[in-house]
Amino acid sequence: MLEPLTLTGIPDHAEALRPAVREFVKTYTEKVPLEQRARSWMGFDADFSRELAKRGWVGVTLPKQYGGGGLDAYSRFVLIEELLGNSTPVAAHWIADRQSGPLILKFGTQEQKDFFLPRICRAESFFCIGMSEPQSGSDLASVRTRATRTPNGWKLNGQKIWTTNAHRTHYMIALVRTSGSAEDRHKGLSQVIIDLSAPGITVRQIGDLTGDAHFNEVFFEDVELGEDALVGSEGSGWAQVTAELAFERSGPERFYSAIALFDTWLNYLREHHSGDSWARELAGHIVTHLAVLRAMSVAVTEKLAKGESPAIAAALVKDLGTELEQFIPFAISEELGRHPGHAVPDGLLRALAYISQICPTYSLRGGTREILRGMIARGLGLR
Repeated sequence: MLEPLTLTGIPDHAEALRPAVREFVKTYTEKVPLEQRARSWMGFDADFSRELAKRGWVGVTLPKQYGGGGLDAYSRFVLIEELLGNSTPVAAHWIADRQSGPLILKFGTQEQKDFFLPRICRAESFFCIGMSEPQSGSDLASVRTRATRTPNGWKLNGQKIWTTNAHRTHYMIALVRTSGSAEDRHKGLSQVIIDLSAPGITVRQIGDLTGDAHFNEVFFEDVELGEDALVGSEGSGWAQVTAELAFERSGPERFYSAIALFDTWLNYLREHHSGDSWARELAGHIVTHLAVLRAMSVAVTEKLAKGESPAIAAALVKDLGTELEQFIPFAISEELGRHPGHAVPDGLLRALAYISQICPTYSLRGGTREILRGMIARGLGLR
């Protein structure tokens, strides 16, 4: 069933982190053009991630014994809100910080924690997620990539697709089948950590309309994995990945992807069309939706801080957030078209062009709209 959300605020101890992060981010945004910042959290800059790590801002919720900040989920919310609200390039460390590190902390062996978590906190090891497969899409239960037991561990064969930044990261945590067949659905699924430099792995980039290539196909051909590659217990992959997806779907990245464009358009509006009632109404519509989504995201953060896994509520945040993110470039384009004789700043046009081209992927990453709405319907008892 759909978990009830209690609206809450961010505690003072977490808000205390905001000024320092904001000051640091300011030094970045002052020197980077808007069209580059428009890539938002998909921007990949390993040096920027390492600068954050030097300040203790990577792995902030991981225990101090592993080099983490030892802070709570609210503190991470403040940190990422400042980073994403100013469209900084966090993609390098993003997956490891958001979900791979917490997953290893919760389900990993002590050896896995000792090895991976300090490297994540230092922004030395970057992770990607191996979930979707050809002919499967967001239907994760139908995965066919298989890890077969060997005397020394596992042999991996199969393929993943839409794997973000696999060509730039060091490790993948993949959902694979360790027993049974695809028809068994949730049974027989496990998660494994894969060193992407291992023999037998081929990574092919998938270009998009913008000219970028952050998605990838990843092929595994008789890849040898050690016994220590298994995360958690064999056959528990579905329960583990469901908990992991709550981290992926509920954060500000699900409604801040177009925020650089929106902020720039607002500034343009103030300077040139502040008296336009239609444009003011549009701006109010977007701000109102952002405020509601932020409140919902904070409420989900409260559940995560308590150690809960609000999967359905997180799916709702992601679905509504994606809808708004895709509406923003369309609405701004329509509004600018109402004033064909007015000059529009080049940076605003470039950012609009990029986000208009990339925004269809917003409803792909993190689970398609159809899958999410199916989950929500089940949570409401409608199916």
